[in-house]
Amino acid sequence: MAQQARAIRTRRMILESAATVFAERGYERTTIGEILMRAGVTKGALYFHFASKEDLALGVLDAQMLDVPLTPQEVKLQELADQAFLLTHRLQHDALVRASVALALDSGAISVDRAAPFQVWVDQVSEILMVSKARGELLPHVSVTDTAELFSGAFTGVQTMSQIMCDRADLAHRVGVLLQHLVPSICTPALLTRLDLTENRARQLGIEYDTSRRRRDEALADTHS
Repeated sequence: MAQQARAIRTRRMILESAATVFAERGYERTTIGEILMRAGVTKGALYFHFASKEDLALGVLDAQMLDVPLTPQEVKLQELADQAFLLTHRLQHDALVRASVALALDSGAISVDRAAPFQVWVDQVSEILMVSKARGELLPHVSVTDTAELFSGAFTGVQTMSQIMCDRADLAHRVGVLLQHLVPSICTPALLTRLDLTENRARQLGIEYDTSRRRRDEALADTHS
């Protein structure tokens, strides 16, 4: 059990090291040797977890995906906002998630399937919107696919602009503005007052997410001790 726990920590350390080097040098210029030096592990340890540099990159890209599920909401459309606000929190506080997004936008990483995280994000948003539509939360004209792709693309642009201008310090505010403009165009008016689209929601979700992850990690450590 202790050996398995060490393997989990080693894998995370290798991913974080690879993410840092990818962010500093770009994917194509990064070498396995640089990642090994940064991680302080042997080549055998790295290849035990990852078959290649491309496999490492895919692992970094996967870091964008939630490892603790969102809390279901009475109004399903709130979960759309919560997806955005929680990713906002993670972009501001998790270096691996920041590096994952940077890699997804690295046009030089031509050998990596950078479309995958975008498609996963679109699929997650589409699932929320489909349930919202079935519950009568959306206006009749709303196209689930078009709205999911618009929302995903708009978030990407907003977070990129925030990163360039102030290292994402104002990202929660910018995402709140995005939601306050987008959601009324798709939501049944009677539900708008029941939605929290303010940047305070990002802080609340961040606290809940960090607490859930800490409890999960503590439980995992207890299991493997």
